[in-house]
Amino acid sequence: MNSQGSSSPAAPAGRRDVPMPLWLQGVVELGSVAVVSYLLVLLTVLMVWLADGFDTLGLTGGFVLSGHVWLLAHLTPLQVALDPGAGLPATTGTLNLVPLGLTLVPFALAWHAGRRLARACWEGQFWQPYLSGLAAYAAVGAAAALLFSTDEVAASPGAAAVFPLVPVALGGFVGAYRASRSLPGLIGVNAAAWVERTSQYSRWAGSYVWAVLRAGFVAAVAGVGAGAALLAAALLWNWNDVVGVYQRLGTGVPGDTALTGLQLGYLPNLAVYALAWATGAGFDLGSGTHSSPLGTDPGPVPMLPALAALPPADLPAWALVVVVLPVLAGVLAGWWFLREGENHLDDWMAIRLPARWITFPLSTLLTGLLVGAVAGVLVMLLSWLAHGSLGLGRLTDVGPDGPAVLLWFGAEVAVGAIVGCVVGPWLEHEPSFAPPRGAADEEAGTPVARREARRRRREEAAARRAMRSSGRRDPRPEAGRTDRPADDAPWASQERAVEASVPSRAAEAFDVDAVEASAASSEAGSPEPPER
Repeated sequence: MNSQGSSSPAAPAGRRDVPMPLWLQGVVELGSVAVVSYLLVLLTVLMVWLADGFDTLGLTGGFVLSGHVWLLAHLTPLQVALDPGAGLPATTGTLNLVPLGLTLVPFALAWHAGRRLARACWEGQFWQPYLSGLAAYAAVGAAAALLFSTDEVAASPGAAAVFPLVPVALGGFVGAYRASRSLPGLIGVNAAAWVERTSQYSRWAGSYVWAVLRAGFVAAVAGVGAGAALLAAALLWNWNDVVGVYQRLGTGVPGDTALTGLQLGYLPNLAVYALAWATGAGFDLGSGTHSSPLGTDPGPVPMLPALAALPPADLPAWALVVVVLPVLAGVLAGWWFLREGENHLDDWMAIRLPARWITFPLSTLLTGLLVGAVAGVLVMLLSWLAHGSLGLGRLTDVGPDGPAVLLWFGAEVAVGAIVGCVVGPWLEHEPSFAPPRGAADEEAGTPVARREARRRRREEAAARRAMRSSGRRDPRPEAGRTDRPADDAPWASQERAVEASVPSRAAEAFDVDAVEASAASSEAGSPEPPER
């Protein structure tokens, strides 16, 4: 993000470069996101139409279908009202099963648009193009709802103006933050200066909460990755059944292309379904059809090739082993949290109660529960996005139940995070019951530096204990006083000399012979330690 003190290069003589206003640049950038995302959908539909697919729609119908897909990809629900035909009754319902794979297209385009806007703004000016661009995008969505609405499929202009802002606003802000690397540069508020004025415990609390949030995000990402791997394994295992569905449909090359594109659009949804299945919560494929490792309620499913990879109704008992996948995601999150070195809840408990056999299990349990709660909430939001209705017949309830996924996945991640926090010290080659960290360790930065600082403190403490056991006394005349003597007191310089000599001889404190020799020399009155 540009700095206020920088100056732009001078324009050539006889030429005046008028910069584009920021609000207009935001309209152009985010407006291009809407246009490009629609053109990509339109190009796919036209390719299928040119290959004799969608022959009953015509060219105009292809444009309208592209608009409906564009609105659905932007989370906008569609109202479906089909006339009776081919022996089917009239159908009226809501189509809100969003293809999350297509939603990633405007998100990625908005990401790059946000990066360009962040580079064009001074500090604190990002809101001008950002808000103007979102207002323009809302207007485009409302216009698309009015333009592409038909008697069969229609969208509310109000919903089309609001729902598309979710992926675009999120992608634009995240892209701008990645470009500027400065949240104060985007919002114009220096939060770091406010944090510096807070107390040490407040900074510990903020660092701990931020580390817990990121650990929960790590668990959610790992869980979705595990669901995607499980989906890929199921497709490969049942590949013959998938191909058999293609052959029974007999739609030809154009139909197979359109069907494959539809399944690719819903591929992230299927990965979330696989994760929900692995947790034990399961998912629905219409009214009366539920699938989970605990039991499957069979029922008719759509003729979609990817659904041929569904698990059978009768599963063996070892199928419950899949719940290990969310637990492993929690173990990864707990290990990551330990490596981050921000377990200040354990530090605070260790300061308040020195009994580490109580504070360490308690802080680990609380941290695991918090990480599991964050991961459960994130996956529940994904489940809500992947859940929806096709508005046709029984297919009015497709996807996992959000609260059930929250409970199952959150509990499994919590167990895994506790295991990761307990096992992590052995993987990092440091003791689990390490002493609490101080402010100097927090400023050290890396976990390696913090471990080195803890080792130095243990050596210094051992050196002090060795000095006390060798007969050295506090040089002050009143050792029990709590107030510190003045710097010009006769014993002050002697005290500082003793304190300065402790770290340099910390290594000798672990040598029994060196300690005994030091005690003998102090009894003999020699001020210097013997040569080794």
